[in-house]
Amino acid sequence: MPAMADETLFQLLHTQVVAAAYGAGRGSGDEGLRAGLTVLEGMGFRVGQGLAERLPQGALAFREELDTIKFLCRDLWGAVFGKQTDNLRTNHQGTYILQDNNFPFLTQMAWGQQYLEEAPKFLAFTCGLLRGTLSSLGIESSVTASVTSLPA
Repeated sequence: MPAMADETLFQLLHTQVVAAAYGAGRGSGDEGLRAGLTVLEGMGFRVGQGLAERLPQGALAFREELDTIKFLCRDLWGAVFGKQTDNLRTNHQGTYILQDNNFPFLTQMAWGQQYLEEAPKFLAFTCGLLRGTLSSLGIESSVTASVTSLPA
């Protein structure tokens, strides 16, 4: 039962952080959206760096980039969200797609096309988290997120 409470508290905290990132003083329209996304991504980046710093040094000795990404899918995702990603795909040219069909920050959102516009707000922190962890593991990256339907 404590794990369920931890997940709920983490989701509530994340929701409040998103609300604060889009609060007063950030502007409106596209400018406000970009500013909020930048703040959330930066927070996630720092958290990702902190998580990577706390890992045992032996855990960071990956032979190939794909091994590092598999680590993110299994271990990091499991530690943060309590489950592994649903799917990992690659084009074997440095592009990886992590898929989570039941992403915790989006499952509480209502269904419908109109809510897809709000989804990036709830994904920016996680993009930063992945990018920060990868950066600490010596991999410079660009992390983006996309949602085609909710919840996903």
